[in-house]
Amino acid sequence: MNASSPKTIYLKDYLEPDFLIHQTELLVQIFDDYTTVTSTLKMSRNTKSSDPRCELVLNGSDLETQSVRVDGVTLDESDFELSPETLTIPNLPDEFELSTVVKINPAENTSLEGFYKSGSMLCTQCEAEGFRKITWYLDRPDVMAKFTTRLEADKSTFPTLLSNGNPIAEGELENNRHFATWEDPFFKPAYLFAMVAGDLVCKSDNYVTVSGRNIDLRLYVEKHNQSKTDFALGALKRSMHWDEEKYGREYDLDIFMIVASDFFNMGAMENKGLNVFNSALVLAKPETTTDNAYERIEGVIGHEYFHNWSGNRVTCRDWFQLSLKEGFTVYRDATFTADLHSAAVKRIDDVTLLRTAQFAEDSGPMSHPVRPASYMEISNFYTLTVYEKGSEVVGMINTFLGDELFRAGSDLYFEKNDGKAATIEDFISAMQEVSGFDFSQFMRWYDQAGTPVVQVKGSYMEEQ
Repeated sequence: MNASSPKTIYLKDYLEPDFLIHQTELLVQIFDDYTTVTSTLKMSRNTKSSDPRCELVLNGSDLETQSVRVDGVTLDESDFELSPETLTIPNLPDEFELSTVVKINPAENTSLEGFYKSGSMLCTQCEAEGFRKITWYLDRPDVMAKFTTRLEADKSTFPTLLSNGNPIAEGELENNRHFATWEDPFFKPAYLFAMVAGDLVCKSDNYVTVSGRNIDLRLYVEKHNQSKTDFALGALKRSMHWDEEKYGREYDLDIFMIVASDFFNMGAMENKGLNVFNSALVLAKPETTTDNAYERIEGVIGHEYFHNWSGNRVTCRDWFQLSLKEGFTVYRDATFTADLHSAAVKRIDDVTLLRTAQFAEDSGPMSHPVRPASYMEISNFYTLTVYEKGSEVVGMINTFLGDELFRAGSDLYFEKNDGKAATIEDFISAMQEVSGFDFSQFMRWYDQAGTPVVQVKGSYMEEQ
């Protein structure tokens, strides 16, 4: 196999990360033809590592490295090894601070991953492995850190500067530049990181949570879209209320933001506190929007918001567990739509999608389990099987446990795994603990590909 051949990744080969990142501080300085990213990471060796004295190997792609420092000391080029996709540093202590400075060019980043130009704005897409195109990092979902991000840019070109968490500082700089600093107090993996820089207008609202906290809601759009935002903000408030009532999940930051871009390529992304959407899944007005489109917008806004708990506060240990967040959240958004509208019509729509598209996937060359055992390209994981069939599997659990036990199992799952990177087994064990049901046989739904063939025999006894 030559060096360019894709490598197969196996679930059975999962190992704990050798190092952990506890705090991530980013200084992102945006200029006309390049962006400088200064990353300061507070790190330690992982006591659960299989190799307690190993080298640190960071992920990166398309980065022009300017400097590398450990505990304030600039390393000579002979002190580390640089390749197009890795930065390797040997002989590190058990705890240390690593600082790197890199240059990137968002305007020339055509991969639509990392930090790139989307229409008139700059935005990020980091799921699954896009953060490595922003800076050197341990770009895997089981490495979770608290993030503080300072963005600097020209005030005329990019008057709006956003990132995850709560705003903690903003101000003027020389040469018509300004800055904004954001702090996310919750641990998250790099795939949930987000930044947006643009000339945007903001539609504001607020939501008072069940405990009385006032949440600042902001929807940012380009100026030509500002008349089409009211429905999306209403859908967001309905989502927040429903998640409190149905699952007991209250929003945790002081602010929740949605950014709509006409050119965002991923549909929508649940970055912590800063969801980025394609405009088609946000903008609506009565003159041009159909009933189906209204329901679709509401469902997608709900889906990304519900990820705040099923995906963000509890995330995936590895990408093999993708259905842990996506299957569960698709089920949550389907129930949301069913509760607010017609449950029968929603069920017919979902089953139609399964029978026409997911069944075809299950019976064709792309057939794979809800939790595949291997992959060569992580982007190929985002399938109807992982999402829609994964949702159906969660729905079966709800059906045979009943609503009360399913809610108890969900509560236990969130309680036990809050702030952690979890597995499908963690979800199932919570359901098993509250119900006493043995899920050993049921796990085949996650591990076996294909659509089951069910044989039914019936009998009719007139006397009864």
